Amino acid sequence: MHDSESDTFHPMNKNVEFSQSLKKIGIDAEPRQIDTDEVEKENYYSKNYSHTPSMVTNHGTIVLKGTNIDVVQIIQKG
Repeated sequence: MHDSESDTFHPMNKNVEFSQSLKKIGIDAEPRQIDTDEVEKENYYSKNYSHTPSMVTNHGTIVLKGTNIDVVQIIQKG
């Protein structure tokens, strides 16, 4: 191939991707391994209401250093 893009693909989790984006704008963020935080073990939504999604995908957590926010959980509903 003669184009400038690499042939190697490096898969990346959403929490790693988001933490790298936050670092670019000056926020010190550290991704954690998926399913290691207590926040991830709770139910995301109640299924008693009609507008509540039935499926939620956990994409991990990010720790924000130097802020009042301890952990940010990244989820996808659908």
